[in-house]
Amino acid sequence: MEQFNGVKVFSATKAWEREQISERITEWIAKHPDAKIVDKIVTQSSDSEFHCLTITLFYQR
Repeated sequence: MEQFNGVKVFSATKAWEREQISERITEWIAKHPDAKIVDKIVTQSSDSEFHCLTITLFYQR
């Protein structure tokens, strides 16, 4: 992993939130053109009722 000095976490538990997560990420990237994304981690977890999707972006300014 390249060096980073910033982390942005996006998470969603509800179905409609998971459907919108890519738009939220795209919007954040557009608003932060000085943030060079150097790595990412996609995590999915669930229990008997909820499914959580988390996308973590590591970036360098």
